[in-house]
Amino acid sequence: MNEVRAGSAGPARLALLALTSSVLVPLVYAGLRSVFWALVGVAGLALAAVGVWWTLAHTGLVRMAGVGLCVAAPVTVLALYAAHDMLWPALLSLALWILAVALARVAVTPARFSADGEPAEASHHPWILMNPRSGGGKVGRFQLVEKARAAGARVAILDAGGQDPAERARQAVADGADLLAVAGGDGTQALVAEVAARSDLPFVVIPAGTRNHFALDLGLDRDDPAAALKALTDGVELRVDLGFAADRVFVNNASFGTYAAVVGEPAYRDRKWHTTLRKLPGLLTDPGAPRLRLRAGEVRAEGLQALLVSNNPYLRAADSARPGRREKLDSGLLGMLCVRVDNTAQAAGTVRGSRSTGFLRFTAAEAVVEADTDMVPVGIDGEHVLLPVPVVCRSAPGALRIRVPRDRPGARPNRPGADWRCVTRLALRRPPPGDRFAP
Repeated sequence: MNEVRAGSAGPARLALLALTSSVLVPLVYAGLRSVFWALVGVAGLALAAVGVWWTLAHTGLVRMAGVGLCVAAPVTVLALYAAHDMLWPALLSLALWILAVALARVAVTPARFSADGEPAEASHHPWILMNPRSGGGKVGRFQLVEKARAAGARVAILDAGGQDPAERARQAVADGADLLAVAGGDGTQALVAEVAARSDLPFVVIPAGTRNHFALDLGLDRDDPAAALKALTDGVELRVDLGFAADRVFVNNASFGTYAAVVGEPAYRDRKWHTTLRKLPGLLTDPGAPRLRLRAGEVRAEGLQALLVSNNPYLRAADSARPGRREKLDSGLLGMLCVRVDNTAQAAGTVRGSRSTGFLRFTAAEAVVEADTDMVPVGIDGEHVLLPVPVVCRSAPGALRIRVPRDRPGARPNRPGADWRCVTRLALRRPPPGDRFAP
């Protein structure tokens, strides 16, 4: 989306007022004692983080103690606040802080946006691959086959025989398809999207999978997959990036380390939590457990237990009402989230979020993942694969032509994080009309 006018001074001033009030409320009510109670709250969060670590990284009595600590720490903090009449100031302060962050994001959001995407001509020979098992049977439940054929599309059903979606898509291109689409999960979407990108054909996402993260970030209605078919006749076209892990395309992310190892377990599909709790202790605390290394420009990271490489960076939970989402799909950058937590002290330090020594977060156009083994497990858009080391991850900017309906209920203006320097600048002096605002 293209920015037309800068952010607003009004919300910026209200954001600063709410932020200041979130600090003043406990200070006015309890004076300097409020600092002590703030430290008590932080200590409770740190103990809860330790409980999570014990639960995930250990077994037996230590795991049971971890579960107890996860519950007891926050309950004890709330009980102490209530006993000393600090509960309502703490809750009010937290509410004001949340309001301040929300107003700050409104303030730095440009006031008007131009239309998203270029109008697209109707497709003459669209081809759609449908997986009837995805999303608990969404293809049948929403009558997608019948509706797609009524819209003039050729429909191919992916049966249970282990057919290769990419090969079927390549055959469709050879047969004259001028548009490719998938009604299925993100893993299948990625395979066919690569064929569409290599053939320079538009691609349509029909959110018929279980989670449909790619569709969510495109603004599509996941509760009505059939609405995506409007892109065939009344759509706009966007250019978005693709991510590559070696020669494998991903539209969402490639996960290395603990998650990928757990997903690769045969029992994971049927018993997710049981398999995860059984495997994690060995992966996290065993001295011989595999560790990862990362190189990206001047950044070096070693001894990593987990690494998430995303096609465009995800939002920070603390700055966004939509954590786990990507504001942009066309930045030309990969998002990197590295995790290394070796002991209880580091687990307690994770309450500092991205400032913790256990986390490293940054963006890069390319990165190299290394390990001490010849092959490394990777979860590519939820699909388990083994790739030879080293694995080069890179962004392919604007590689995919995406066709979406003109009207998308999930499409909304991008809202940057709460950049308080920019908010303060806006609050003190309204930028001249027409100025672009770059937080």
